Amino acid sequence: MSDMITETLLKHLTLLALAAIPLSLAIGSSIHILLTKRDSRAGIAWIGLVWLAPILGPLTYLLFGINRVHSRAQEWKRKFSTDYRQNYPFDTRNLQHYVPASMQTLSRLSNSVSKQPLLGGNHITPLFNGDQAYPRMLQAIENAQQSVTLSSFILRNDRLGKQFADALAQAQQRGVAVRLLVDYMGFRYSFPTLKSYLKRVQLPYAEFMPPNWPRTLPFLNLRNHRKLLVIDGQLGFTGGMNISDHHCRNPQQCIPIEDIHFELEGPVVTELQTIFAEDWYASTGEMLRDTPWFYPPKTPGTTLARAIADGPDDRFNTLRQVMLGAISSAQQQIRIMTPYFVPDSSLEEALITAALRGIQVQILLPGRNNLRLVDWACRHHLAELIRHGVDVRLVKDRFTHSKLFMLDDCWTLFGSANWDNRSLALNFECNVECYDDWLTQALNQHFDQEFIQGEVITLESLSRQSVLIKLRNAAAGLLSPYL
Repeated sequence: MSDMITETLLKHLTLLALAAIPLSLAIGSSIHILLTKRDSRAGIAWIGLVWLAPILGPLTYLLFGINRVHSRAQEWKRKFSTDYRQNYPFDTRNLQHYVPASMQTLSRLSNSVSKQPLLGGNHITPLFNGDQAYPRMLQAIENAQQSVTLSSFILRNDRLGKQFADALAQAQQRGVAVRLLVDYMGFRYSFPTLKSYLKRVQLPYAEFMPPNWPRTLPFLNLRNHRKLLVIDGQLGFTGGMNISDHHCRNPQQCIPIEDIHFELEGPVVTELQTIFAEDWYASTGEMLRDTPWFYPPKTPGTTLARAIADGPDDRFNTLRQVMLGAISSAQQQIRIMTPYFVPDSSLEEALITAALRGIQVQILLPGRNNLRLVDWACRHHLAELIRHGVDVRLVKDRFTHSKLFMLDDCWTLFGSANWDNRSLALNFECNVECYDDWLTQALNQHFDQEFIQGEVITLESLSRQSVLIKLRNAAAGLLSPYL
């Protein structure tokens, strides 16, 4: 009898232990989510999953929900000395006096949230489409004497991709130090990838956050969306352009892609190089310091500029805060050009508030989009904006991939980030803010040309849509936090 009691007791204890395992996993995962997730919507979604699926949920969170990507980058930041900033030929603390009076508070906000300095003496040149940008970039690589660092979200296995690979390989053969970083998922926008070609030309490259089987699987989020090219530590290129034939004018393409990239000279290039070095260390463990990567910057121009890095790490929400501050700082005009416009409620309300206080708010979007789901979600957001006086237009029959945000005639933000949650919360981005009348007015002229020719979106045209289209767009709008 005692044996039967003992056996029954052991069975009950075993069942309790087995039941305690999923409970412990759910509790442990929930604690980690509460302590680490700063986006409440993502936190609620993950907590729901780990409790509704007690085994599968915590396992999924372990594989997909924990951001490990920048643990190395944090180490790099601790080890990397900022002494190179002492080589700037001016006192960066006094530059605030040269910011326009209406933008003083915005500049202080950007300084506080980005933790990156506003730098003077820069010269910035806009380059329109791959036909202008790629030849300048390839020429710069050809002229490199000391180092070349290139980071791209997409590097296609096409004519341009091979041109860049060959240019980098030739630079390396001349004795130039070369490093190439491509996002793991972005690499796979063409099949086969360019990896075998890179190995054949013996080019040192790394993939950003590849899967580490079986510990981690490929992430759709936490991607490196930055586009950076730095030559000899003193000449830089950044913007929205990946490396692909699709960014060149080609009448055979079904959707022509238009974009803007920028050539930068001056101290802000050192900050771009720092951002690249951080990503490279996070991906490879190699620390890029001093020569041939960093040199005392020159001051060829007069533009005040700040590099702003953003990502789901210690820089979380940086760009969103800058954008909100910029919207509230506008005195006359806000202009936005972006391929993916799915703003969260804070940005949407800020734009509506700006329109209600008499600011002219103009948004220019592509008439044709390569991501239909994002386009549908975008159209769901437009009615409320238009109802409150925001002027929204579509570039006819073209896919405009340009990313511009301009205030009045003196402030510009450009770079890799879109107006959606993927850019502002889920991926790693790099933008540059500029206080410069000439640059902003030049980009305003480009905006004017596109905006005047654009198709006006009205409440009447939206109301004429069929019920099925409205339902489709509304359903896509529910996915906005994940687009």
